[in-house]
Amino acid sequence: MTHRARKRFGQNFLHDPAVIQRIVAAVAPAPGQHLVEIGPGQGAITRPLLAACGELDVVELDRDLIEPLARRLADVGTLRIHNADALRFDFCGLAGDAGLRVVGNLPYNISTPLLFHLLAQAGCIEDMHFMLQKEVVARMAAAPGGGDYGRLSVMIQYHCEVTPLFGIGPGAFRPAPKVESAFVRLVPHPRPPV
Repeated sequence: MTHRARKRFGQNFLHDPAVIQRIVAAVAPAPGQHLVEIGPGQGAITRPLLAACGELDVVELDRDLIEPLARRLADVGTLRIHNADALRFDFCGLAGDAGLRVVGNLPYNISTPLLFHLLAQAGCIEDMHFMLQKEVVARMAAAPGGGDYGRLSVMIQYHCEVTPLFGIGPGAFRPAPKVESAFVRLVPHPRPPV
């Protein structure tokens, strides 16, 4: 699938098979789980997630990616594509009895507002796994008193347990971003701590 990455959408497409394998292993998808991928792009992690679960919802803003993605993955499982802006998407509207598992290589230019949008819907989310700018993950996981500790740390840690999983170099993407990346797991607290 050839698609020119669009800067306005913050697109950097993951292509490194070893990184893709590590991401899928960290998420550990299984049949019966309700996974939602934000920004599937060209489907690098979409394919293995869909193969493991049999069905998958994806939220993609770029209309030009939807048709090729649907065509490439038609034989893998049931793929439900929502052409929508994740910043305005009602994730809880997809949730049934089981919580959602949300996954994504988030556009770095909207990652913080998108995280806050998801925190507002944390009641229907079982866990979240995201690729983000490394410095954002450091701020999310920062301990009080450290230089990285701030509003983002407080808000994320109030709502979720934060576990940074591994770093990812720029060479894993096309085009290569100018920053280092990291993969992180967020698990919403059953009740926010007091």
